[in-house]
Amino acid sequence: MAVCTGCSLLCEDIEVALDGGKMGKTRNLCRKGLGHFKSIYLDRARPAVDGKEAGIDEAIDKAAGILKNAKKPLIFGWSNSTLDAQKAGLELARELGAVVDDTSSICQGWIVEKVLRKEIPTCTLDDVRNYADVSIFWGSDPSSSHPRHLSRFSYYPRGEKRQRGYEEDRTAITIDVRKSPTADISDEYYRVLPGGDAGLVEAMISVLDGKIPRVEDKKKLISLVTNMKKSRFGVIFPGLGMVYSLKGRKELLDALVEKLNQSSRYSVIPMVGHYNMRGFNQTLLDQTGFINRVSFQDGVESGPEHSVMEAAKTCDAALVIGSDPVSSLPAAVARRLAGMPVVAVDPHRNLTTDVARVVIPSAASGLEAGGSALRMDGVEIKFDGVVESERMTDLEILARIKEGL
Repeated sequence: MAVCTGCSLLCEDIEVALDGGKMGKTRNLCRKGLGHFKSIYLDRARPAVDGKEAGIDEAIDKAAGILKNAKKPLIFGWSNSTLDAQKAGLELARELGAVVDDTSSICQGWIVEKVLRKEIPTCTLDDVRNYADVSIFWGSDPSSSHPRHLSRFSYYPRGEKRQRGYEEDRTAITIDVRKSPTADISDEYYRVLPGGDAGLVEAMISVLDGKIPRVEDKKKLISLVTNMKKSRFGVIFPGLGMVYSLKGRKELLDALVEKLNQSSRYSVIPMVGHYNMRGFNQTLLDQTGFINRVSFQDGVESGPEHSVMEAAKTCDAALVIGSDPVSSLPAAVARRLAGMPVVAVDPHRNLTTDVARVVIPSAASGLEAGGSALRMDGVEIKFDGVVESERMTDLEILARIKEGL
């Protein structure tokens, strides 16, 4: 059996047949996972220095020189690296006095932090499969982002106390700005206007307090909240839709969950995307007390000024590992990153490797290299590589860079 690192579900039941050392037929992969497995034969990065192909030793030496000579380096990425590589990266960051940030800084970070600090209750996906009778997909569309979420954990499976699955034992509720594929199969769909999540939460709390909500379709909302309240074990799965909409009113999520838990039992599991984003947040929290946006320049500091968005303005070099910020961040930030010496460590070619001063190709975790990661619910999953590869792992690359400082 293999583990799929295509998303944060880390499905452990993947069967792979090898044909001449390469992957042949597979079983139990979703469409996203299949694309991930096939990716090891497509658009692979090659070692390069200053835009020209180079040997791996030359690339590593150049990378070490860039980071050593930088006054304020940035190390960004991490969500697609193993736990051991993340720990090694933090050792490197301490030695360099670097600023460290990851992808959670611009997405699910604040909800993950609430979970890790135990400010809101959570549970495991195994608890969901065995006991949950209501799953609320709020601003998330697992049918597209985590295709096996509903079949393995939240809607279709027969669990220990939910033997009759979606037919009788489970209810799926989708709250979103559009009728997504997940909304199409859900028992209830409630449309929220873009940016209207805070008002919706306030209206829900009003209903839970026995008041008439200030919404257009009062009957529909009262029915929705009544069904949520009847749940014996409900789980909210917040996606980026809720994350961005509630960012300025974070306390509302706490208030809603607390109110629901006065009459039922509700937990929250953020719909993390990358396979080990939660792992980095936990690792950094354990070592520094913060989940992202940390500077090691003068002790340990954390704040918005150390986010990748702001650090790109003040840092003079960057090590990007397992991420493509040039394609995913706002154009102004991407231009600033592209304007500094960038060392890119990645299995694949992307826009960041195209602008990088140094490119160091790495083995794809879970496909060519083993390790461990934290699933979206915080459960540690260990995995081995599926095929052999001569490429170094992230952990080995970081060790070599550290040796060269």
